[in-house]
Amino acid sequence: MENFKLKYFLGANSCEGFCSFFDKCYIPDGEWRVYIIKGGPGTGKSSFMKYFAAKASDRGYKTVLCPCSSDPDSLDAVILPDRKIAVMDGTAPHTVDPAFPGACEKILDFGSFWDDGAFRNSEMNIIETTLLNKALHRTASRYMQAAGQLMADSYKTALACTDRLKTVKFARGLCRKLIPESSGAGNEWVRFIQGITPLGVVSYAGTVSAEADKTVVIEDEYGSASGIIINYVREYALRNGYDVITLKNPFLPSLITDHIIIPQLSLAFVTENEYMRFPEGIRRIHARRFVPSSQLHLSRERMKFNRKAVKQLLLSAAETLSRAKKTHDDLERHYIKAMDFDALTAFAVKFTDDVLG
Repeated sequence: MENFKLKYFLGANSCEGFCSFFDKCYIPDGEWRVYIIKGGPGTGKSSFMKYFAAKASDRGYKTVLCPCSSDPDSLDAVILPDRKIAVMDGTAPHTVDPAFPGACEKILDFGSFWDDGAFRNSEMNIIETTLLNKALHRTASRYMQAAGQLMADSYKTALACTDRLKTVKFARGLCRKLIPESSGAGNEWVRFIQGITPLGVVSYAGTVSAEADKTVVIEDEYGSASGIIINYVREYALRNGYDVITLKNPFLPSLITDHIIIPQLSLAFVTENEYMRFPEGIRRIHARRFVPSSQLHLSRERMKFNRKAVKQLLLSAAETLSRAKKTHDDLERHYIKAMDFDALTAFAVKFTDDVLG
């Protein structure tokens, strides 16, 4: 996975609960072909997708990897945008079912590769471990929800101090300079390049440089000014017929959009903050141009408390997700014993050859 430059999360353990954009990674237009994998933990879903991704990349296809936010070493999906092909894990918590079965999506049942008899005498252990895993995810979610309250408070405080008219005027000028006027309506792909995981906050800043030759970085700790600029860019690009990749904030996805990539122009507008850093040498816009420090200073102590408390809550969430991953690993061992991996490998080879041609 280290050799792949394009990585996105399609799901996030957000402060608003688990947020999934799996249904936003393809368009049911009669051309996309989507393969949804069903099966228990340890049934080879991620290994199957890694094999498919490697073969697609070897054949020169643009290959997008979508790691799992609960285990970044595993895959949730592989997307070949130029071929309009997607292969994804359709199991909980990001359950995906076909909306147009046969016409657009097809189910791959990996349960057909296991021996049901292998679970005999392990049923209660599987049930208890599954329930423990869900309980740990609920605990992590509570830490995230508490962090979200404080993050939202800081964001709304900064937003109230932001000169909206000045920010919008700047965004308009930026768009006119960097985005040529065109016609039509663009498509939007919604994803994340950052997420809270068992490893802590994981970011894929390299994805931006892989998608765009030119990047405009907005330094904004709270996302108030950058959010206004990014949303203006999004609407302007879509209105002018450009496809956009909209990258939501992984903590408050319904409230904040962090980044926008316009692949056709090889152009990106991104937010830089404590949890997301980009390489030096890229043009930077400082949010303090739009947020008078004299106004923000009045809330300095509260914002400082929020920032410190959020760090601790996110650390606790990551530690709990790490414990949840260990229970998931325990579950996988039951299914691994039951799997016929020789049959699955043969299926992976045939599937890949058939789909890629």
